[in-house]
Amino acid sequence: MHRKWWTLLVVCVATFMLLLDITIVNVALPSIQKSLHASFQDLQWVVDAYALTLAALLLTAGSLADLLGRKRVFLVGIGVFTAASLVCGLAVSPLMLNLARASQGVGGAIMFACSLALLAAEFRGRERGTAYGVWGATIAAAAAVGPLIGGGLTEGLGWEYIFFINIPVGVIAIALGVLRLADSRDEDATGIDWAGLITFSASLFLLVLALIRGNTEGWSSAPILAELVGAAVLFAIFLVVELRQERPMFELSLFRKPTFLGVSLVAFTLSASLFAMFLYITLYLQNILGYSPLQTGLRFLPVTGIGLVLAPVAGRFSSHMSPRWFLGGGVALVAIGLFLMHGVSATSSWTELLPGLFAAGAGVGIANPALAQVAVGVVPPARSGMASGINNTCRQVGIATGIAGLGAIFQHEVQTKAAQLHSHAPQAAHEAFASGLNEILLVGGAIAAVGALIGFAFVRQHDLAEGTAHADAAATAG
Repeated sequence: MHRKWWTLLVVCVATFMLLLDITIVNVALPSIQKSLHASFQDLQWVVDAYALTLAALLLTAGSLADLLGRKRVFLVGIGVFTAASLVCGLAVSPLMLNLARASQGVGGAIMFACSLALLAAEFRGRERGTAYGVWGATIAAAAAVGPLIGGGLTEGLGWEYIFFINIPVGVIAIALGVLRLADSRDEDATGIDWAGLITFSASLFLLVLALIRGNTEGWSSAPILAELVGAAVLFAIFLVVELRQERPMFELSLFRKPTFLGVSLVAFTLSASLFAMFLYITLYLQNILGYSPLQTGLRFLPVTGIGLVLAPVAGRFSSHMSPRWFLGGGVALVAIGLFLMHGVSATSSWTELLPGLFAAGAGVGIANPALAQVAVGVVPPARSGMASGINNTCRQVGIATGIAGLGAIFQHEVQTKAAQLHSHAPQAAHEAFASGLNEILLVGGAIAAVGALIGFAFVRQHDLAEGTAHADAAATAG
């Protein structure tokens, strides 16, 4: 087999593994909570620690790979991810697990950032499109089977094995990478944007920390206000730093195009609404309705399955219609789905969620291909890596802030409802939980609705035409 196909195989295996750890964890959270005696905040950090480091380091990892060599950095990323997975499975406390999850995010950011660059170095012309298509299908497959694999492993072997499964896969990927990958680098690479990395990471961390701790500490308390102000100040410094950099980590000039700004905001709102909501729907299915991890994974199939089926169909039709219909229409379906799920109670059947799950899954399937295509389609080819990285960063920031923000609203509503019921009986606690879930379903639906409006209003066909003209000019010059 030719080296380029080995490259595609190794990249897809690594990508599947790192993205699986975003979806596989959700159905294991109730088991983790019981085993490690974790608090609600601890559970939020199990997801957010991974998403935060993935978001914060994604663009920097790409610059590091350009500088030091993509093969070398990619293999280091797999090694870090595999070692962190072992520590996750061996964790004996929530803190140990969450620190290991943050380390997983570091490895995941490195792998994800190198993936497209490795493929671009090996494939040309139509074959590059084929390789990107296989890579995209791998991403969709990871999202689709993650809840099922997570449920099966948690129920059959224990939650630790959702992490242990990464170890043999990681070892095989490293071995194949050493033997089969070719190295490449950017000869014009100048270094790492350390100032951008530090200010962006610190700002994001303080924001999520404040959102998660706000209900406990009090929103007007000095620590929370300090964290929120610190997040805002650091983000402002980050913007100034990036504007003054010759080769910035986060190229703000790309946002001058309404279409690029729109697709970035759509990516953020999609993650901050539906994907952040998976944590709370999972807790509802297991802790309130009493389903096992595997049964819960099966009940997510309407979202993941229909999304997997519709994604290639949407991709095929995307060249014949304006992308605004896929982005705006897809996220509008997500909003409708979340609104349809509103109204559940402590005694509901899970089938009451079914119409909403189908609608939301269809929306994801329609929007996801357009998100990737538009993000890189509105910029010159030389900036496509940066554009893709920014779009993926927006997705991870959406998950991290969405889980924290929705969690703050959820926790406040649960506490308020429990106080109104004047009871500590299990049924009262379940009713309070359902009330909190209904509240954030409305909020999540509103976030998705805003994303849909942005998709319709900001995404413009002629921006894509300009990007295509740049690509054609580059191809002709080559």
